[in-house]
Amino acid sequence: MKRMPMKKFMAVVGEAIDSLPDAIKRHLDNVVIDVEDAPTHDFLRGAGFTDEEIAAGETVYGYFMPLGVDTSDLDMLESPNRILIFKYPLEEDFPDPRELRIEIRKTVVHEIAHHFGWTDRDLERFDDNPDPFGDES
Repeated sequence: MKRMPMKKFMAVVGEAIDSLPDAIKRHLDNVVIDVEDAPTHDFLRGAGFTDEEIAAGETVYGYFMPLGVDTSDLDMLESPNRILIFKYPLEEDFPDPRELRIEIRKTVVHEIAHHFGWTDRDLERFDDNPDPFGDES
């Protein structure tokens, strides 16, 4: 499989962020969005995956990380957070360039939704839609 250069992948992530409405972007000043190649075994274990799940190839495309600040007195939008987007798992599962771009955008939106307090259960319908943005022609 031919991989997208990291610089290009990061540009696609940036485009996904830029495409968000201003009403959302204004709440992202305290969010760091990083791109990494792939989650490590230790990372996946820390995220709750079992060794069996990891051995079977289960992974994540992105991950929302509150940055360990006591948020009991803070609104979720005020607390600092980090979002990781993982390049290799997305490329492996979506070799078609168009599908890859859609899935990168879905992953970015999904992880940003956690910053707004949405749970994975809240996002199931969004995640199950192959093109929630109406980009398919």
